[in-house]
Amino acid sequence: MAKLVVEVLDATDLMSKDGHGSASPFVEVEFEEQSQRTSTKVKDLNPYWNEKLVFNIKNPRDLIHRTIEVYVYNDNNHGHHRNFLGKVRISGMSVPLSEQEAMAQRYPLDKRGLFSHVKGDIALKIFAVHGGADGFKPLEAVEEFLNNVGGMEDHHEHDDHHHQAKKESAPPPLQEINTNKFDDDYYFKESYEKSKKKKKEKEVRTFYSIGTAGSGGGGPPPLASEKPVFMETRGDFAKAGAPPAATVMQMQFPGQKPEYGVVETRPPLAARMGYWGRDKTASTYDLVEQMDFLYVSVVKAKDLPVMDITGSLDPYVEVKIGNYKGVTKHVEKNQYPVWNAVFAFSKERLQSNLIEVTLKDKDYVKDDFVGKVVFDIAEVPKRVPPDSPLAPQWYKLADKKGEKASHNGELMLAVWMGTQADESFPDAWHSDAHNVAQQSLASTRSKVYFSPKLYYLRVHIIGAQDLVASDKGRMPEAYVKVQLGHQVRATRPSPMKHINPEWNEELMFVASEPFDEYIIINVDDRVGPGKDETIGRIIISLRDVPHRGEIPKLPDAKWYPLQKPSHWEEDKKKEVKFACRILLRLCLDAGYHVLDESTHFSSDLQPSSKHLRRPNVGLLEVGILSARNLLPMKGKEGRLTDPYCVAKYANKWVRTRTLLDTLHPRWNEQYTWEVYDLCTVITIGVFDNCHTNGSNDVRDQRIGKVRIRLSTLETDRIYTHTYPLLILTPSGLRKHGELHLAIRFTCTAWVNMMAQYGRPLLPKMHYVQPISVRHIDWLRHQAMQIVAAKLIRSEPPLRREIVEYMLDVDYHMFSLRRSKANFFRIMSLLSGISYVYKWFDGICFWKNPLTTILVHILFLILVCYPELILPTIFLYLFVIGLWNYRLRQRLPPHMDARLSQAENTHPDELDEEFDTFPTTRPSDLVRMRYDRLRSVAGRVQTVIGDLATQGERALSILGWRDPRATAIFIVFSLIWAVVLYITPFQVVAMLIGIYVLRHPRFRSRLPSVPANFFKRLPARSDSLL
Repeated sequence: MAKLVVEVLDATDLMSKDGHGSASPFVEVEFEEQSQRTSTKVKDLNPYWNEKLVFNIKNPRDLIHRTIEVYVYNDNNHGHHRNFLGKVRISGMSVPLSEQEAMAQRYPLDKRGLFSHVKGDIALKIFAVHGGADGFKPLEAVEEFLNNVGGMEDHHEHDDHHHQAKKESAPPPLQEINTNKFDDDYYFKESYEKSKKKKKEKEVRTFYSIGTAGSGGGGPPPLASEKPVFMETRGDFAKAGAPPAATVMQMQFPGQKPEYGVVETRPPLAARMGYWGRDKTASTYDLVEQMDFLYVSVVKAKDLPVMDITGSLDPYVEVKIGNYKGVTKHVEKNQYPVWNAVFAFSKERLQSNLIEVTLKDKDYVKDDFVGKVVFDIAEVPKRVPPDSPLAPQWYKLADKKGEKASHNGELMLAVWMGTQADESFPDAWHSDAHNVAQQSLASTRSKVYFSPKLYYLRVHIIGAQDLVASDKGRMPEAYVKVQLGHQVRATRPSPMKHINPEWNEELMFVASEPFDEYIIINVDDRVGPGKDETIGRIIISLRDVPHRGEIPKLPDAKWYPLQKPSHWEEDKKKEVKFACRILLRLCLDAGYHVLDESTHFSSDLQPSSKHLRRPNVGLLEVGILSARNLLPMKGKEGRLTDPYCVAKYANKWVRTRTLLDTLHPRWNEQYTWEVYDLCTVITIGVFDNCHTNGSNDVRDQRIGKVRIRLSTLETDRIYTHTYPLLILTPSGLRKHGELHLAIRFTCTAWVNMMAQYGRPLLPKMHYVQPISVRHIDWLRHQAMQIVAAKLIRSEPPLRREIVEYMLDVDYHMFSLRRSKANFFRIMSLLSGISYVYKWFDGICFWKNPLTTILVHILFLILVCYPELILPTIFLYLFVIGLWNYRLRQRLPPHMDARLSQAENTHPDELDEEFDTFPTTRPSDLVRMRYDRLRSVAGRVQTVIGDLATQGERALSILGWRDPRATAIFIVFSLIWAVVLYITPFQVVAMLIGIYVLRHPRFRSRLPSVPANFFKRLPARSDSLL
């Protein structure tokens, strides 16, 4: 029977209907009294369905007189109510008669009535086919066959009979329908008999939406409470000019929600299109889609006329293309102003064929017109880097009538067509930010930042001499307090109260270049509880501190004279010369790597000194393409989201430009990093810019972030995927959208890269003179604070909340959810050991006799030929690794919600995780959490006690705590020593192996004798209070 296939591909820019800036759209298609619908896409104004709806064509000759009606609705209140979003009516005359002729086309949505509010468009692919035994056939065969047969009424009756039979045997809802097995029609019995003789091809299975009960397409539609139908995404849609973000393949992981998975995409990147298909002009930016911009560079003006009474003017320039208008700053009282401003207009959004550059005079009431220059966009030249910048030219200003006169002045301009690879792109004014105030424009631009170079400062306080306390009748109880910037640390009070105290303590700090800070060292006397007096002070510049590389020997200690505090010196002017001094050893350690992020996902492991760094092993290229389905972060303000991306790897930070008021931003910006170590991680975060309105007292909101470990990437492979932007909030796990990235790692030194796997992860000094864990955590926090303080002073500033989120400043805080996740990680590792134990237990109990016999044979061979043991083990590891290669992970790692135990976390656990330190919660809630922590700690305490008991039993075998047990063991050891001296080892090993692998008939259910003996050994648990 003839079929009409309507492929509903996607829709864009739909009208929001749920009151929260979004909608849950679905599509309903009506044709010849048949109605079918797609699945509902929850909260998505740019949904992707890629679903195929199939309708019966009663009479193919009447298709040109039929109309296909497509309606888009908002699914409100779980299907009980729906809001109209738009409709499309398509004439059957325009329907192709084969799938090969069909193309995906976009149709603007029409209104239903005069007062309907509709916007957006929908992409459809419609064609007519015949559903035969071996798949769909072109409809031309239908018309040709109909011309040679008669009795149309009989055939209609036969078709109606078939139709009724199909309805009675319709599959249940959500059942899989095989497109190769549609009901046959009387017209095609002959062709069907011929096709049965052909070789059967592999069936292609497609999941279809099920039509209504009255339609010929199958059973009733899926209920709202049921799971949505998952559709196979079609690759030919992506080739037919679909939006770049359309996915071609979706990889789902077992046990994880599909929306939390990584989706592979196929955007049209120049790096993938090869030599013949690639655009040579996009070679420098081959990991992003080329975006064309119209650039207007306003340099300066001269000989401007006098417009004010003061004999001058306050000029500024206005660049206008359609509804987009960019304005320079006005220059006060200057007839020869200089602006050096660049404006970039997206070519996709150009609304006019003319560029109007108008020069005006700033005035209090109304700005005066000075002159203008008009360009035709069709005549604008195209510039492609690495060409040199286009030279600006002088243009005479014309009046309002378009007549040029010398008394109007001249304006120096440059106008060209370029891409995002243009060097003017980062600092240009963009039409995407056309409604941003001039003072907030800098916060929307893309920039590259570098973290300050950090060093560890080691202060070894040895002792002091001739300390003089304020009360000369008592010995000072002295301690030393050291301050570097905002870092303050102190020693313990000297164990001996004396005028020559000794401490011998080492304090460590984090210092940064250019070493413009000072070390302030105070020697204080603890007079009483909470009361201290300063005995002396010394201030040392960081520039005077010696550096140490990979030399284990520390520099020599030096005596530094202590100076009187200023307030004490004023009161005691008549005293003798102050002669106190302190013995210090100071050095800046350049051989360490200063950790400013967690070691588990660090992006840099190089030492501080550039002379100690090894050469790079490759390049990392990241193309930040776009984001999809972002949540409206400014919904309360009546706006959507102003998103931008921040990427951090090593000491290089990059920030994309901010795109205003959009949920589907397209950045298409590419960045490159040098890679020195593959075992590092790049972090990419998405944020909502809250400073576009000029306010400085707000914080940019987190949208989500992605981490990718470089060692999991294949060399020279281009990874294009969308990553879920997951963020944990006090109300639970939320998905804020997807981030579309293109990543490529290129190796430049294969030998060095492979040799890295045998080198230490951290620099040499971390192992020669390791820093304690207690110091490392404190120093990491201080390094984060220094990096945040440096980057916030940039322009535009990379704010503290951004740096803290990218560096995971609160990663070390207690979280019951994270503790559970780590526990299950350990259990998953132990599951392998448990599997091996169960396998060996099955061998011992002969659950699979054939496997047990093979193990016996292998065991006898290894006993007879022990030199084969190690080769067999390594050959087994090689075979296992080769077998696992086909099961390898083909997608880069991402934030795993299931591994993080974030999907079903209790709300109270999340509230505890987001609580401040110290806590601000009520005492009853804190008491309940404390009791819960006590119960968890009690279980941990029991497990640790059991482990200690087993270890003490092992030590008591020869410890004579139980004299009888020790005597039995040493006598048994003596007997075994004699037996093993006179018996070959192979015989002993064979006897032990046969005994262990004996048949279950010769086994007992009771524990073995060695186990009983071990459990009877004494432990020290009975000595605990």
